[in-house]
Formats: sequence, C-alpha cells, structure tokens
Amino acid sequence: MHEANPQRDGMSRRAVLAAGLTTGAALALGVGAPSAVAGTGGGADWFASPARSMRPRFRWWWPDGLVDPEEIAREVDQIADAGFGGVEIAAVHHSIKDKSVLDTAHHGWGSRPWRDGVEAALRRAARRGLTVDLTLGPSWPVAVPGLTPDDDAAAKELAHGRAPLTGGSTYQGPVPPPFHAAAAGVTRQQLLAVQAARVEPAHSTRKETGLDPDSVQDLTATVTDGTLTWTAPEGGDWVLISYWVRGSGQQPESGPHSAPAAYAVDHFSPAGTTAVTSYWQDHLLTPSLRRLLRAAGGSFFEDSVELETDGLTWTPLLPEAFEKHTGRPLLPYLPALVLDNSNQVFAFEAQFTRQIRHDFWETVSGLFNRNHLTALRNWAHTLGMTLRSQPYGLQTDAIASAAILDIPEGESLGFKNLDDYRCLAGGRDMAGRRVLSCEAGAYNGSAYSTTWDRFLRTMGGAYAAGVNQTVVHGFSYATAPGVNWPGFAAFSPYNGTAGYGESWGPRQPTWRHVQDISGYLGRVHQVLQTGTARADVAVFRQTGYTATGIGASWFTATGVPLGWTHQFLSGPLLDLPSATVSDGRLAPDGPAYKALFIEGDFFYGSTPTLAVEDARKILALAEVGLPVVLFGAFDQALTPGVPDQGETDRLRGLLARLLTLPHVVRVTDKAAVGDALAGLGVSADVRHATASTLLNAHRVTADADFYYLCNGKHAETVKPPVAAIDHDVTLRRTHGGRTVPYLLDPWTGEAVRLARYTEDGADITLRVTLQPGQTTIVALGRPGLFGDRHGTSAHAEATDADAVLFTDRGLTLRARTAGTWTTRLSQGRTATTRTPAVPAPITPARWELEVEDWYPGSDATRTDHVRHSVGLETLRPWSQIPELADSAGIGRYRTTVTLPADWTSSHGAELELGQVSDTFRVSVNGRRLPAADRLHPVVDLGPFLRRGENTLEIEVATPLINRLRVAQPTVFGGVARQDHGLVGPVRLVPYVQAAVR
Repeated sequence: MHEANPQRDGMSRRAVLAAGLTTGAALALGVGAPSAVAGTGGGADWFASPARSMRPRFRWWWPDGLVDPEEIAREVDQIADAGFGGVEIAAVHHSIKDKSVLDTAHHGWGSRPWRDGVEAALRRAARRGLTVDLTLGPSWPVAVPGLTPDDDAAAKELAHGRAPLTGGSTYQGPVPPPFHAAAAGVTRQQLLAVQAARVEPAHSTRKETGLDPDSVQDLTATVTDGTLTWTAPEGGDWVLISYWVRGSGQQPESGPHSAPAAYAVDHFSPAGTTAVTSYWQDHLLTPSLRRLLRAAGGSFFEDSVELETDGLTWTPLLPEAFEKHTGRPLLPYLPALVLDNSNQVFAFEAQFTRQIRHDFWETVSGLFNRNHLTALRNWAHTLGMTLRSQPYGLQTDAIASAAILDIPEGESLGFKNLDDYRCLAGGRDMAGRRVLSCEAGAYNGSAYSTTWDRFLRTMGGAYAAGVNQTVVHGFSYATAPGVNWPGFAAFSPYNGTAGYGESWGPRQPTWRHVQDISGYLGRVHQVLQTGTARADVAVFRQTGYTATGIGASWFTATGVPLGWTHQFLSGPLLDLPSATVSDGRLAPDGPAYKALFIEGDFFYGSTPTLAVEDARKILALAEVGLPVVLFGAFDQALTPGVPDQGETDRLRGLLARLLTLPHVVRVTDKAAVGDALAGLGVSADVRHATASTLLNAHRVTADADFYYLCNGKHAETVKPPVAAIDHDVTLRRTHGGRTVPYLLDPWTGEAVRLARYTEDGADITLRVTLQPGQTTIVALGRPGLFGDRHGTSAHAEATDADAVLFTDRGLTLRARTAGTWTTRLSQGRTATTRTPAVPAPITPARWELEVEDWYPGSDATRTDHVRHSVGLETLRPWSQIPELADSAGIGRYRTTVTLPADWTSSHGAELELGQVSDTFRVSVNGRRLPAADRLHPVVDLGPFLRRGENTLEIEVATPLINRLRVAQPTVFGGVARQDHGLVGPVRLVPYVQAAVR
C-alpha cells in the first residue's frame, strides 16, 4: 500500500491517510477433449478451472498476535471455499486507537501466539492447497523488534543545521544544530561535516536558496569540542551548513506491534538486511515453521518503501558508494541534496543541480537493489520462499528493482495510472519473470460501500498494463477487543470515519457470490501468466522511478488509443542476458519489442539525456538491427549525471553514430512519432481505425496468441467517463498454419469458436463490443485447440443478422426479428437464411422481492437476519423503498414470463438486467445459470426457457453501508445513502436461430 513518497511530494503515508532485475458470444459448446496449449498445462479445464496458484489472493489483516489458531484455520477454509489461492498475513490495525488492548507484550507481532497463528494458517493452507505469504516485519516499513534508532542497522537520516552570515562577519560558537529535533528514542547524532557557501541569488528558486558551488568550503577540521570559529570573506551573503547523521526513529505504521518496540532498518546497508534475516533466524524460524513454509509458504512480502524523515534518507555507506559510482567525492555536493520536510533547501545552477541529484539517487538505488532487495531475495530462496515487494516510494530505479524481484508488485491506490504498472512490467519481462502482482482495491473512505463493480473496473486496465496477480485489499481477522459489528476491520473506523478499502469476507453479503469473482479473476490470471508477454515498443527511461504517473510521449496519449502497447526500460536492464536483438526485435524470446523509443528525461525537465554507457549499449543494439526513435534534441544531448572531462563530447559522438543508421530516426514533433514508426516498418499487434478506449495485453505460447481486451481508461480520474465501444479490431497472429479465433469467457470458463471474422495474411479482424470496464479474451490458435469440432468449417465474414455463431448445428445465424438474412462466407459464396416470427421483448410487469436484511447481532461478529417481502410494480433501488431504505443484505427478485405455444428449441432469449448492484446470480425455472458478467449484466437464457410460464429469479447482494449508516452513525452517518438492488430496466429479449446453409 502506498499513499505518498515523503521525499518526492512532501506527504507521508500518515498525512495522506489522515487526509483521505535476472530471471456473450455463443451458447456453451463444452470444452471437449484435452487440448495442448503450450505453457498452460494442457487439458480441457485449463481455462475453466484455473489452478490454485493462479487464483486471486487476500491481504489478511491480523491484530498482531491476538488471534486464535482455531479461528485462523476456519478463515483459511472460508478463503479456500470462496475460490481464492492464498493469503498474505499482515499486522495492520489502524482501526484500533487504543493499542494497549492488543497486549503487545504477550500477543505482539513475532510473539508465541503470533507464531502459533502462523503455523495454524500454514497447516490449514497446506491441506487446502493455498499458499501463505508473510510480511518481513510488522506493518511497514520493514522493522525489527528490539532494534533501537541508535543501532548501526537502524534507518538513518541526514539532518542539517544552518546559520546565515554576512560577508566579513565572524561566526563563533557551537556548530549549528540540526534544524529539526531528533525523533523520540534517538539519543545519538554524529557530525558528518560543516561547510560554508556563498549565497548566489541567480541560482535561487522559489523554495531553494541558490549557492555558488565553487565557494563551498569544508570547515569540519576546524571544529573543536563542538564549536566553530569562522570569518566569512568580504562580499555577499554566506551560509554555514552542518550535516548530522542520526537514526530516523521511525517505527512501523500504526504501532506499537511488538514488545520491545520495532524500528525501521537501514534499507541500503548489509547491516539493515542482516538485522531482518537474523531476527527471523533467531526468533521466528522454528523447525516446525521452517517445515511448514516449505509445505505452504509462498513469498516474503515488503510493502512500498515509505521511509519517513524530516531530513534526507541516509546510510553511512553513501559517501564511499557515491565516490565509487561517480569517481567524485559526495560531500561538496551535499548542499544540493539536503531536505527539509521533503523539500530541497539549497541549489546550485539548475542543470548542475539536476545532475548532482541524479547521481545521488542513482547511488542510493544501487545500494537498495544490491544490499536490500537482492540480499532478501537470496535469503528467501534458502527457505524455499520467494520475495514479493513493492519497490517504490523513494527516488530509486524501480524498473531495475522489478527485474531483481521474484514478484514485483504495484498497487491500485498509490499508482496514478497504467504507466506506473508498465514500468514494473518492463523489469519483469526483460528478466524473464512471470508475475506482476497488484495490491488491489483500496479506496479512500469507502469501507463497506465498495462494490465489486468498482474493483473490476479498477483492475481491468491494470491487467492490460501487465498485472497478472491480484492481492485483494483485504480480508480481516474476525475480531479484536472493543470492535463493533460486523467485526474487526483493519482500516475502519479510521480517524472516526469510514476508512480505507473494504474488509471482504463472510461478514459481507456479497460473499454469497464471491466464487463468481474469484473464478473470473483466476481465469484472467491463468491467461495472463501463460506463455510470454509481448509489447510493441520499449520506452527507455533514464530515471527508473514509478508511482509517479508520468507516461511516454505520443504512446500514452495517442498510441495506446490506437492499439499500441509499450513498457518502460531503464539502463540496468540493458545489461540483462535478454538484451539482444534478433530479426529486429529486442529481447526476442521475451517481450520482443519492435522498437526502442527514447525521449528527454521527464524527471529532469525533459532534458535529452543519456549516460555514455547506455548510449554505447543502445548503439550496439541498433547496429544489429533494432529500430530506434529518438524524440528531442539528442544531437545536443547531455549526461544525466555530472559529466567527467570530455564525457559530453563522447556521448554526442556515440549519438551521432547512432543517428547515421538507416533504421534510427530522430523527430522533434511528438505528432511525428507514429509516422516515424511506420517509416521504420513497425506496427502494433492490435490495430483499429479510430482512437478507442480499448486496452490490450498480448501473450504468446507455442500454440496460440492470447489477447486480453478491456474497455478501460488510463487512469480512474480521467474524464469523460469511458463509453461503450463497438468497432472492428485487427489482431496479429504469430503462428503459421491454419489459425482460428476463440472467445474465452472469464466469467463462465467457456472457450467458444468465433464464427464471424476476416483474414488477411497474419491478421484476423473481428468485431469487439464492450461496455465500460468490460473485458474479453480472444485466442488465436489451431482448429480444435479448445475442443471444438468444427475443423475447417467455413465461417462468416459479414452478415446483416444480429449474430453468427457456431453451435452443434454448425454455423448458425441469430436474429431478434423475422426476416431474410444474407451472410457472406469465407468460402466466397453468400448464403440466404430465413427466420420466422419472434416474440417481442417482454418487460416483466410485477416482481416479488424477498429480502434477507442484515442487522447487528448479539456480538461483534454475529449477524441477525430479518426477512421482508415486498411486491413491486416498478423496480427501484432499496433506498427508495420505504421498508428497505436502510437495509443491506441479500434480495431475491422473482417474476414470471409467459412464452407462446409456438416457442421451439430454435428459440432463446437474452435477459437484460440493466442496473444491478452489487453482485447477482440468475436462475430460470429453478436452475441456477453460470456466472454472468458483472459489468455487462446480460444473460443468455438459451435452452433453459420453455413454452408457457417461466419463473425468473435474480438474487442480488449489496454492500453493508446503508445498514451501517444507522447502526453506527458516528462512524458511517456521514456517508450518503446508496442505491443498491435490482433497478433495471429488465427485459427479456427473444431471438431465433437458424442454420446457415
């Protein structure tokens, strides 16, 4: 979870919470005989019944060790029964203000009761086929109980003090103390240096005091017994700056979680990592826990890197590491680096300052990736575990971090748009990793009012951007001292009001239908983890930050709406074994990028920069055939860091050679990027004639191309809202031989052969119709791949009927009215088909509604159910039905429709539900139908209808918010009453089918 980077935008997680790299288209046909989809494990149920490992997971919030092993086992069963694949145990209890009730001395994180709970979870998970992830420490950031802020392994900050002087004046007295007092528990601080610098107003900015870099003097050696005497040269104003190294004193969020208290570790030194691993080795990893981890353990997990300090995040290794990395000492540059509450304090000339800061954070990034992530990953492997981490929050190269991690993770709350995921996806795919995870579904102030609709809309675009594992935020342990109905929730109440995200589980009405959600998500994961990810273009990023929302010129705004896909690479990825070129493709056995796009560094004033070593590697790739597009004045490029003597000339010489190559183009107008790519013979794998909100992800196996398609948007805050789309889409196949398209329905698990499309060489064009947020999956593979028996049968290329599909009768036409229909077939002939009269659409006149209304029971986790029966002449939300205005729970709507005597097996109907909130299931004549698309609530009733009277039942489950508004008005009373239930309009729309001859 990540709300803000304290050293980027000045807001800590607490502030935001307080403010709010190496390795349906057709009738069911059945799936038939086993298929051989390479990388899928084979078998007819590969898509319909995804493996547990592909299923979504829950972040499971515990009130530290105040848990009961029997309840833990029961909750594992609940999660398994609901179709989920695993849990991540996290100590989070922001909702509990009085932490003393948690009794950390006896029930803290890492205590015996906590270990007993973890072992109970692992034992039950092993029996149920789930995996259990464990956070590396209590809450976040990673911390170790018993560590003190003064310890070498503890997180450090560089605090500064300052004193102004006029020219010619003398300072005599103690070295200027730190501007900010040390945090509680910090008892030692060490003077690193004292400097003097002349103020240079020409370098000042609105927030930063300009300094002359040539004037910086080191006065440290003149300090005696903590005092300093120094006379400023005549002329101008001067400033004395002191630098103090001390512990940051940061504890994990919402603590205390342990006794003794835990403090954050140094994330950049071996000492900090050793403190973490040693604590596990010495205090937690009992022989039984080690055995259980190998049986059911998944990953160790680290949340986003939210190191909070009033100064500059620091490690004593930095001066030596900086000089080793750059060949220059760090101390003369310190004035341009120190921070005051996340704000820069001093600056030199602008370009020089940017280069200093780039060098500094590149050094920090190297320390973090080497001493923290790589070391933790390697340690996890010794225990049979993997490392999953959110490698962002500081100004470090998260793209390179993603290539190191077994499982990089992003988040729907902290990520501003889809390009943030594309950064991590680039690292994952270049390193040959399989999974990009997402902490999914946290929303500010939405506890108990979040709908699964909202969750699905959020995740739809994230999957298109590379995500293929979902860790749902979240599932709370049942209870804790002092909590109210419906039980413990990690983030609600939060500061007295509704908190973050949702607390899913059996204490929610929608849990009744959650298997439909977990099945859908698991099938999406199954497809998006199979084979190899493909992307059209690699965008080179000189600075590999993520969680910034900064995208790519042309591609983000213009290319994506035309079908293009892109990922981001940073310099370290060019050192990976995959960074080779074959047939013009970068990483040909991986994402197989068709071109490399390089533009100015958005993080440093969009300046056209490249490191000399990166320019040399890019030149080598281009010389063996990789198309390259440079956007901007790269003939006048600069180094991103402070250049050595002659380094800028060497860079420009390399770029001059690069620009002479025939498949390298430089453009200066963003609008010219598309034409430049076309001129290089580069095109997207997915294409449509006009701009669209259609997003896509492409996976390739030995047998098929899988295309995930979503009608989504770049960011949830983008306006106007996404509208429905209905247009042709061209998909490129990578396999030779006979290829046909299949539609894979992630809601039902059905894989059906599409009957209408056109072919042109390697391209297949089909019609895509999607509602806002809706997704579909198309596979291009050989006939019979998914068990269909239509072989090389002719398909339709065009028709004036409503639809053409394959059924057990062969190519079949569907129409909603009587008529004579013309279908152009792939054999070259045109077929004429007549259909008889079809009943008009039916709008049910009356509904009987039975409601299971949820009320607080006799204790925090007990729910009482009160029954209501209501007759409805007109469908309305519960909030507008007097008897149900404050109700929440499960409603069953029943109605009857009468079909004429001439209704035959050739007839069918679609049930359009209109507006329905939240989850629902449909039954016809007592038979429950397969799960339906939540974002396009239209259900094909097909063969389940009969002549005469038919009973329709729609079961709807709502969030709890309307009940909680009145049950806990002090917490939820400020939330507006919400419109849930079946609102409609509901129509039964008959159709008739006839074979196309």
